[in-house]
Amino acid sequence: MPAPRARKRFGQHFLHDPAIIGRIVRAIQPHAQQQLVEIGPGRGALTAALLPHCRHLTVIELDRDLIPVLKRLAGAERLVIHEADALQFDFASLATDGRSLRVTGNLPYNISTPLLFHLLSYADRIRDMHFMLQKEVVQRMAAAPGSSAYGRLSVMIQYRCQVSNLFQIGPGAFTPPPKVDSAFVRLIPHPSLPHPASSEDHFATLVKQAFAYRRKTLRNALKGLAEAADLNAVGIDPAQRPETIDVAQYVALSNHLCRTAVTRRR
Repeated sequence: MPAPRARKRFGQHFLHDPAIIGRIVRAIQPHAQQQLVEIGPGRGALTAALLPHCRHLTVIELDRDLIPVLKRLAGAERLVIHEADALQFDFASLATDGRSLRVTGNLPYNISTPLLFHLLSYADRIRDMHFMLQKEVVQRMAAAPGSSAYGRLSVMIQYRCQVSNLFQIGPGAFTPPPKVDSAFVRLIPHPSLPHPASSEDHFATLVKQAFAYRRKTLRNALKGLAEAADLNAVGIDPAQRPETIDVAQYVALSNHLCRTAVTRRR
């Protein structure tokens, strides 16, 4: 039976390079007692390499045509297959025995950012995450303040996780080859947040608005949310631009605005 073709609507690019697969497994360092979850296993190239290290491996695959392929893998009796959309999946349901999850996968480029945000909502249940993503996305995730790649994704990911850009992966490692380079990234959720926001919803709104107007000064980008006096109060120059402010400063500004809002209501 021929292998199912990659579907454009699912953003599928199947990993096949044995050298890259081996490097990925060495980076993950899976152990039998761990709760490992693979998102989008595709035809199972990485799955097959992980299975010998796992007592059980949970995979989440949306394409029903790939389920029979996964069931034919050597060691498939140790696979737990969920035919589901990872964007809607309740990852907390997999962490019922108290073990934190280790999540990996070759994430489709067309849903990578919303899927990352979905996974961040389960950060307290996740030990680490290892993903193949578009190189530019990984660069944005790991970017430092002041760089052109630094933006909303950088702030929101780094608020929750330590980010390590591990290595680059060329298009030839995939079938069909994508038109862009990829990279392999490690995310380790902070055991306790270094800079906790008093309202994460407010913090997220503040960061989103700031980077919607990243070419403006913060004084102008945050109109309606913060005044120059609020920025000065937490040591931020109102003439700075959004990409120059680090995570701690955004949290400090958000917390200040939440405190002053409470004071005004009294």
